[in-house]
This record gives sequence, structure tokens and C-alpha cells, in this order.
Amino acid sequence: MSEELFSLTGKHVRLEPLETRHIEELSAAAAGDAGDLYRWTVVPRSIEETTAYVNTAISWRDAGTAVPFATVRQADGVLIGSTRFFDIERWPWPEGHDRHGRLRPDVCEIGYTWLASSSIRTSANTEAKLLMLTHAFEVWQVLRVCLHTDERNERSRNAIERIGGKFEGILRAHRLAADSKPRNSARFSIVAPEWPEAKQRLTAFLNYR
Repeated sequence: MSEELFSLTGKHVRLEPLETRHIEELSAAAAGDAGDLYRWTVVPRSIEETTAYVNTAISWRDAGTAVPFATVRQADGVLIGSTRFFDIERWPWPEGHDRHGRLRPDVCEIGYTWLASSSIRTSANTEAKLLMLTHAFEVWQVLRVCLHTDERNERSRNAIERIGGKFEGILRAHRLAADSKPRNSARFSIVAPEWPEAKQRLTAFLNYR
């Protein structure tokens, strides 16, 4: 089942469905020097890498397991990065259950998130997370959103905890790391009853900025 195409719009950023037309802009967004901040994240640099990155994301969307976005700065319409829902699951609820037969996801993950160096430490990532989590919990009505990061990425781990992600443990040799090693992933999640508090945190961060 292909996932629906939709945009999420905030004050600072707009998340629009990732398409092949974004390839050149996406490659340009990754061209700046982000120092160690790209150390833990797979960021496509060349046109060839970006083409493969976008085509893979679209194939996941066509398979119904992901919803990838291009992150666009509202102020000037410049593409500044990418993010996505992925590992989307729909559970086989039994007949008679109030969630039986629903087409929307039951759980998902948010990840593959990166920003151009000029947009790091701005409101872009915070607002993108607010938009995506709001959609997941309030439109899809998911039960859980997971977030993973490289075990070694202390900055990302702290950022996930700040927005309300609960640490669940380390998944050993979980994924291929950006440095082409088996990655131990720190796993975090937000479950539906925790969302109101997490939403307050995210909104407060945006208001503070």
C-alpha cells in the first residue's frame, strides 16, 4: 500500500513529499561543512548519491513503509534538508477491536533527518519534529513513535531526551553506521499517553527561540 502524499506546514519550515525534482537542491543543501554533526548521519553529497537516496526513499513510500519529506525553509523557499517517517507498521487487530480494519499506521519511527549546515541549531529541526509528531499522534493516532541514533552520538541522544523521548536501551549491530561500521543504536520512544507533555516541551522550545 503506497503511503499518502501530504505536506506539513509550520512557521519556520514546510515538509513536502520528497520527489526526484528535489535531487539537485538536496545535493546542494548537503554541500556545506557541518563538521562533526554529519559524522553520525548518512548525508548524500553528490548528485549520484542523492539520486540513489531519493529513489530509495520513494521506493519505501511506494511499499507503504515510509513517508519521506524535503525540508523547506518557509522564509525563502530554500530546501534545507530531509526527514521521514519509516518502519511504519499496521497491526493485525482482531475483529471486534476498535482499531480493527483501520488503514492508518499503528506505530512508526522518525529518522533519516539532516539539515544544511546553515540551518543546524535553528528552529528548523524542533519545528519539524513538532509537525511530524503531531501528525503521528493526532492524525494517524499511533500508539508509539520510535527514534534511534548512533550510540556514540551524545548530542542527538540528549536532544531526543529533551523533547520527551524515553531511553529504552541499546540495539547492538542494529544498522550500518555513517562510518560504514555496524552501528549500536540508542533506542528512544514516545508513547501516546506521553505525547501531551512532549508536545508542551517542543512548543516551549519554539516559543523560547
